[in-house]
Amino acid sequence: MSVDAPSSRELDALRDDADRFVGELNEEYYLHYAGLKETLDIEPVYERHEELTRLDTAQRLATAPTELWRFACEGFLGNLTREHQARAAAVEASLETTVAYRMLRPTIANEPDRDRRRRIEEDRVRLLDEHLNPVYLEAHAIDRDAVVQLGSPNAYELYKRFAFRLDELAGECRDLLDETESLWETEGDRVFRARLGIGLTDAGPWDVPRLFRAPELDRIYPNGAMVPALEATLEGLGIDLRSQSNVHLDIDVRPRKSPRPFCAPIEVPGRVMLVMQPIGGKDDWEALFHEAGHTEHFAHTSADATFEARRMGDMAVTEGWAMLFEHLVTEPAWLNRRLDVPKVAELAHDGAVSLLYFVRRYSAKLLYEIEFFQASDVTEMRGRYAELLGDALKLQINPESYLDDIDGSFYVTGYLRSWAFEAQLRDFLRGEFGTDWFARRPAGDLLRELWALGQGPTADELLKDVSGATLELASVGARVRDGLAQ
Repeated sequence: MSVDAPSSRELDALRDDADRFVGELNEEYYLHYAGLKETLDIEPVYERHEELTRLDTAQRLATAPTELWRFACEGFLGNLTREHQARAAAVEASLETTVAYRMLRPTIANEPDRDRRRRIEEDRVRLLDEHLNPVYLEAHAIDRDAVVQLGSPNAYELYKRFAFRLDELAGECRDLLDETESLWETEGDRVFRARLGIGLTDAGPWDVPRLFRAPELDRIYPNGAMVPALEATLEGLGIDLRSQSNVHLDIDVRPRKSPRPFCAPIEVPGRVMLVMQPIGGKDDWEALFHEAGHTEHFAHTSADATFEARRMGDMAVTEGWAMLFEHLVTEPAWLNRRLDVPKVAELAHDGAVSLLYFVRRYSAKLLYEIEFFQASDVTEMRGRYAELLGDALKLQINPESYLDDIDGSFYVTGYLRSWAFEAQLRDFLRGEFGTDWFARRPAGDLLRELWALGQGPTADELLKDVSGATLELASVGARVRDGLAQ
């Protein structure tokens, strides 16, 4: 059956409606996950914008710009599982053991006793498997069947049609895992022994949050100095955080607040929320600076940019800006200027080990997700999840997390490519403005110029235009080795 392509006028009207739709969704996500509202009321938002999420809308937009077509397809799928999203959020918010379910990971991170950490983690995983995984499975079954209506046999094939270079990136991930395997075995074992007194292969899922919590670094990263350090860093780039009326920092502690930090661009650039639940120490600093990278990016995006550039586009771009700021927290030049602490080389080394852990973890996640979305029975993927991530990280993995550890929309590719974007852009900024580029107004002028583009250009295009370099995941390995050599 032939479907008439939408006119330019219809596309413009759709963009306006889509902008309101995404803004309303983001506000709901903000209110709920910031702990300000008990329920996640996204179903009325979908009902108000029903035309956007119909199957025939997605089919008509197949000849439109790719980002608009992707938006319509994701809206169609999201509408079918909106009840599951709301139900999962409600269940997550209601579950409790000794503390609220959402606070179990922070509790593990702050627990020095290993046996207690293990028991808390076992409780968390039990609640996940009993109460949340059934909801996730129902939603996946609906998505799997609906993707076929969009003309693809599965989500893996659909996202390749959206120009996601999944196979190419997977090849780069395999190369990176091979090239850094012995490096991780050495450095991972060293850091686990130094901090927790256990070897890498003896570590469990309950040990990882404690490892990265690193309470011994609290004196270097005191919570009271965190926001002033961010303000001073932005001031060095010519940005006065306190005068940004479109930026709002929500770092208050609330019992129902999600422990996962996030940025909610409710209006781009008019109203951007930075949300985090402090748990203490270096983790908080990295989270605040990471979300500040997102926040400044959205807050400086041109109001005249297209819907696609403001709301859609390449997620590796905004994640790249987030990584650029996050990694300042262990950057020797930044530490010397902003914190004036001893042994900055050790902190740079620590940051490199953390980056190595996460890039290996996400490389394995991409390989897993490519298999997951082609599987005929995803319940059989539990063991494969533990196998792939366990092989990459050389430690025990909870197989029960095989559904919970998928962000959707192949967002994993955004993280992977953002690390490459950050590594190569950092090299350019250091070469152009010096190792203290973060304190140079001309560097800030360049960042604001690039932020104004939103996510219109891809990370590949942006990097090529600025530095002439080609985006390569291998650059992350070089970035890690540079940090380890400090």
